[in-house]
Amino acid sequence: MNPETAMSESGQSISSTRKKPFVIAHISDLHAGSQYFVPNLMDRAVIELNELRPNLVVVTGDLTNEGFKQEYLLAKSYLDKIQSDNLLVVPGNHDARNVGYVHFEELIGARQRVFHHEGISVIGVDSSEPDLDHGTIGRHRYDWLREQFAAPADFRVFVLHHHLLPVPGTGRERNMVYDAGDTLEVLQDCGVNLVLSGHKHVPHAWRLEDIFAVNAGTVCTLRLRGKVRPCYNVIEVGETDVTIWRKYPFHDADQIIRFSLATLAYQKSFPSGDAP
Repeated sequence: MNPETAMSESGQSISSTRKKPFVIAHISDLHAGSQYFVPNLMDRAVIELNELRPNLVVVTGDLTNEGFKQEYLLAKSYLDKIQSDNLLVVPGNHDARNVGYVHFEELIGARQRVFHHEGISVIGVDSSEPDLDHGTIGRHRYDWLREQFAAPADFRVFVLHHHLLPVPGTGRERNMVYDAGDTLEVLQDCGVNLVLSGHKHVPHAWRLEDIFAVNAGTVCTLRLRGKVRPCYNVIEVGETDVTIWRKYPFHDADQIIRFSLATLAYQKSFPSGDAP
């Protein structure tokens, strides 16, 4: 596994430290141990990630289905195959079941993660509660988030399992982050550009004021709603804009949103079967 914190020189702009886009691969909801888990899909996703060679791989929780140690060992066996110097993993509500968070800490690492590199700041938190499906960030974390995002950066990303905004096509909303409003206000004050999450297995992209919230689907299970397919996201942070792609293991990719870093003007596209 990779270090919990990766640091580089602070205060440098993206354009001054690199010429290529900074690439983040975002996978979520493996549900290792579930009857719907498809090993072939996860194997293929690992191959594609290793071919892509992203600067950072983000995993937004639900590595397991019931939080059991054997499920964690299975999930870890796949994560260990990802050839990335930087892997940022946070737990989901399924990982917190049956006191599973103790296995997360033992086998995966800390439940809060910090990454600063090349003008990019990524902060990940554990939004889960033991044996509950809903999420929370909590007032005790707000000052900590402000401290972490205070580091000089050109692009700031917040990572959690639960989503902060309701996602279309997921049925009745019952278990998003309880303190989503307060959390969004903190993130807005911190200058966060992008929020990455998973949870409902339905990919989607929102813009709320100056923040873009992008949800990932499940990368390797058949726990799918409607016409959604197993997928993961690829984020390309360039000098002037950000492009986010949805990649289907074994298949092609769709561009789902592109936005300007200067004006925040954006264009969204809806793959077939995914239109509102």
